[in-house]
Amino acid sequence: MADKLRITKVEDVQVLSRGEISVVTLHLTPHHLVLVQTLGPPSARQAPSPNHRPTPVRTRESWIAYPMIAFCTFRPTPPGSALSSSIRLRCRDFKFLTLNFGDDRQARDVFESIKGATCRLGSIEKLYAFSYKPQPPEKRISGWEIYDAKAEWKRQGISDKGVDRGWRISKINIDYSFSPTYPALLAVPSTISDNTLNYAGRYRSRVRIPVLTYLHPVNNCSITRSSQPLAGLRGNRSIQDEKLVSACFSACATVDDGDTATSSTSRSSPASSQADLGPSSADGELSEAERLEDEMISSSTLEVVSEKPHVYGAQQHNLIVDARPTVNALAMQAVGLGSENMDHYKFATKAYLGIDNIHVMRESLAKVIEAIKDSDVSNLPPNRELLAKSGWLKHIAGLLDGAALIARQVGIQHSNVLIHCSDGWDRTSQLSALAQLLLDPYYRTIEGFIVLVEKDWLAFGHMFQHRSGFLNSEKWFSVQNDALAGSAIQPGGNGDGRGDAIENALLSAKRFFNKSNHSQDNIADPDGELLPFDDSPKGKKTSISKDSSADSEATKPKETSPVFHQFLDATYQLLRQFPTRFEFNERFLRRLLYHLYSCQYGTFLYNNEKSRKDARVQERTVSVWAYFLSNKEGFTNNDYDGGVIDDHVKGKERLIFPNLDKVRWWHEVFNRTDEEMNGPTNTVTERYLGNHTPRSGSPHSVLTGVETSGTATTTRQVSNGNTGGFASLREGMAGLGFGGKGIQGNKRSRDTKKEMEVEMQ
Repeated sequence: MADKLRITKVEDVQVLSRGEISVVTLHLTPHHLVLVQTLGPPSARQAPSPNHRPTPVRTRESWIAYPMIAFCTFRPTPPGSALSSSIRLRCRDFKFLTLNFGDDRQARDVFESIKGATCRLGSIEKLYAFSYKPQPPEKRISGWEIYDAKAEWKRQGISDKGVDRGWRISKINIDYSFSPTYPALLAVPSTISDNTLNYAGRYRSRVRIPVLTYLHPVNNCSITRSSQPLAGLRGNRSIQDEKLVSACFSACATVDDGDTATSSTSRSSPASSQADLGPSSADGELSEAERLEDEMISSSTLEVVSEKPHVYGAQQHNLIVDARPTVNALAMQAVGLGSENMDHYKFATKAYLGIDNIHVMRESLAKVIEAIKDSDVSNLPPNRELLAKSGWLKHIAGLLDGAALIARQVGIQHSNVLIHCSDGWDRTSQLSALAQLLLDPYYRTIEGFIVLVEKDWLAFGHMFQHRSGFLNSEKWFSVQNDALAGSAIQPGGNGDGRGDAIENALLSAKRFFNKSNHSQDNIADPDGELLPFDDSPKGKKTSISKDSSADSEATKPKETSPVFHQFLDATYQLLRQFPTRFEFNERFLRRLLYHLYSCQYGTFLYNNEKSRKDARVQERTVSVWAYFLSNKEGFTNNDYDGGVIDDHVKGKERLIFPNLDKVRWWHEVFNRTDEEMNGPTNTVTERYLGNHTPRSGSPHSVLTGVETSGTATTTRQVSNGNTGGFASLREGMAGLGFGGKGIQGNKRSRDTKKEMEVEMQ
């Protein structure tokens, strides 16, 4: 790393931050940029040292890990100008700095050194994590042992030595040869053989078949997750996949008599849980949300067999959740992918949640940055109108809305849910993890949250390396010679990865028909639906099911996206709304986001479990959980009430549900005050959020079922009886205004068209 540094020390560097100027000595170490500010002589009240030697002056140090630098602009001194050369930095923890130098050569050497230590590093294994030496408190904790897949499945009631609660542990992927992006151990229905899994894998993108991630302890209902099916325009189907999904949805009915019974749905039952009881208001009256819960509860019937309650009727409400906007899923059929044809999955209903893709989320955060980007040169509040127009809070509310739907289906309607998006590692991880936070108090503890992140994010293959861009990109470094250099700080360029949705669909279809279906040209980028035609790989025949870890380590700006950041933001919203229900505090979430990018620990460095094992990160690096657990007291919520779960006592219920009207800016993470980000009453934000009506129809409630709207529709209404791929694509085009009788011009068409414009604008 030292060979990447052109200079290691610069004195008298002027730093501009929050409108304040300070003078520092700048040190460039192999892994950090260190700003040392002299605060002056020691206090006069400080006692002199025994030998009467001068006491060292007081200093303040600020350490910036190189991977934390998200954008860097160098403005050299114009010829003949008296202006200083400057470097403007934006860090991934949303700190903004401007460094002014008296010597242009020194400034240029610092710029090139930072560039060499980030985007020119060349390999993940040169990051700080592989040379970091932990402090003694961290050494005493084995952070890598906090999560054990077998132990977590056992906690959920599933053993690897037999069949429990209708599920078994399959070792078909023990060497990662079956699905390189999936964990080694897969929980699958006990009625499904590994041979069936083999055949079913051919029908799911990247062989990410439907497998269990969560089993509800009260009613034995499940959350399973997968990637999209390879349906294509021809309407391909897989009997094995249909059998697997059906088995996932019926596993709770195969529990042996010796297993744990599910609880009653009666309010009068003393053993009932939050899955069966809506929270009672203090005055005994039921709120609108509680009344809706009662209506849903009554739709499930209870049949007693051998004096043991079993929940039937849940099969009537099983749900396949496609996190994408409807039109995106339809457009993916043009490249051999798509969504389930529900004529073959009649045991379930489907909901499209309309959650935007990684490109939209990246651009949304870029607009937030645009609103706060001048915080180095000014201490003024951010532009609240720009904040509102970013759509960031709308996206966070949408995630919470979708997670609430899943939690209600499992916890209240006694149903099973299968979640997927495109490849099943971005929106799927967000929804699955958030739903489990709503359902299970264990995941609201510090240890439980660690297990949740390890299971649903790390083990299930969220592409941390690709989404976070640890090695940075040359595109994020610029040299500007004009007076306004550095004023626009936003990574990723002008709308990378976006494009006109209609043109995408048509050009993708054209390529599809010009090539055989077996080639599966990778026009679709990982979990981002579609790339613009000009950005799609030309002349390359890339199998959809190949291991993404084989890609180059270089950061691809079009694949970066704040997916995990959004999950932490949504978790913060829950913590803020339920301050006594979480063992960890806000600082825990903020430091977790920081260490995602610091690259000080090996936890998040790679894209999947296989890649981390291949790199031997457990042997060569320290787990980030050692840091948190060695400082547990500082990350513990003092208001946490970890008492016994009691669904008859308000505030102690098993389930929690978010109030979407109370979604606010996570001001701490943006280094702003609550008033600066949210204001006393942020009318601009409220106006924009007013367009996001919860799908339940009530402004104070969350999703209560599958309804027909622009963002959550049943597949039967989307397909309108036309089950073939051509018909689906034709209907999708009609919904965008390309003709087609019966759809064009109606409200559904306008909703879908608007949805697509938001997706790709």
